[in-house]
Amino acid sequence: DTMTEGVIVRWNKKVGDTVKVGDILAEIETDKATMEFESPVNGVLLHIGVEEGKPVPIGHIIAIIGKAGEDISALLSAGKAPAKESPSPSPASTLVEKSSVERAHAIVEGRDRIKASPLARAMAKEAGIDLRQVQGSGEGGRIIKRDIEAYLSQPAPSPAIAAPTTYIEQPLTQMRKTIARRLTASMQEAPHFYLTISVCMDRAAEWRERLNTLSEVKISFNDLIIKACAQALRRHPLLNASWTGESIRIHQEIHIGFAVALEEGLIVPVVRHADRKGLEEIAKETQLLADKARSRKLTPEEYSGSTFSISNLGMFGIEEFTAVINPPEAAILAVGAIQPTPVVKEGNIAIERRMRVTLSCDHRVVDGATGAQFLQTFKSLLEVPEKLLL
Repeated sequence: DTMTEGVIVRWNKKVGDTVKVGDILAEIETDKATMEFESPVNGVLLHIGVEEGKPVPIGHIIAIIGKAGEDISALLSAGKAPAKESPSPSPASTLVEKSSVERAHAIVEGRDRIKASPLARAMAKEAGIDLRQVQGSGEGGRIIKRDIEAYLSQPAPSPAIAAPTTYIEQPLTQMRKTIARRLTASMQEAPHFYLTISVCMDRAAEWRERLNTLSEVKISFNDLIIKACAQALRRHPLLNASWTGESIRIHQEIHIGFAVALEEGLIVPVVRHADRKGLEEIAKETQLLADKARSRKLTPEEYSGSTFSISNLGMFGIEEFTAVINPPEAAILAVGAIQPTPVVKEGNIAIERRMRVTLSCDHRVVDGATGAQFLQTFKSLLEVPEKLLL
């Protein structure tokens, strides 16, 4: 529903082929995934309206299916045509444009005429000097002969020599266009503020190791974080909300999105009803969704509808960062690396495995105290991880 255009990645049929309902006509790259497009009818493929690799706006005719030999000229003339590039200006149009600019300059000069003696004007014209660049010393600021001579005696400025550059133009994918559009809108429309807290992960790390000796599927730290967020959101529902412009919409279901990095950007698969699922079920689901995301096989239902998001860069050694809210959600949690950190405990220095997380909040929905209470609950759950089973 957020698409404005797509790209035909591949045509699986050619003009003249017989097709039936359910045949895969083409593969279309959306802003999130590559989808197979099935033929809705039986017939003959009479026309292909978009080349492979070309973007096409919503509503444009990409193909026509009918009876062999059927006249489709009326359909083609009625269909939406793609936007055409502006043609290069012809010499004649360039000349007209140049003349128009010169006339405009003449009008301005006539209205705000520069004061100069006839001799000074003649000297300036011969030397190619713009009189607007000359400071007049005559009566009333009038430019006279000596002003032109003084201007000509000034050393000419050295022309700036541009250093040669080399670069590669990387075309924007549909995913990158969507990321740019949505996150720019988020930063412009949602007043962000940020809250950071440090979590001791010693018990969570030990508890995870014990669970993984018993579980068939390996539970990651990210799975623990998703579960802790889900339980904290149940206690602090204003973080599981969105701004509509007319109201604050508090969602009754908790669907947590987690960012997965791809070469062309990132995508956010969604663990639905995360508060109702156990750790092993969450672990299986996140592994499956992450694999499908990297192979561009996610369905729209698997990457849409999140009510809260998590962005974890800890595996890259990032200690702390802030994330941009994924609209229309009210908050996103940025997770840093778990690192050995010296801390003071009862007057002594100790080493703990600590993780810094930063909560980005939409101030239209969430106040500072509300966000802080959410982080306190999140911290308490991970520092006593047995609570995640309750």
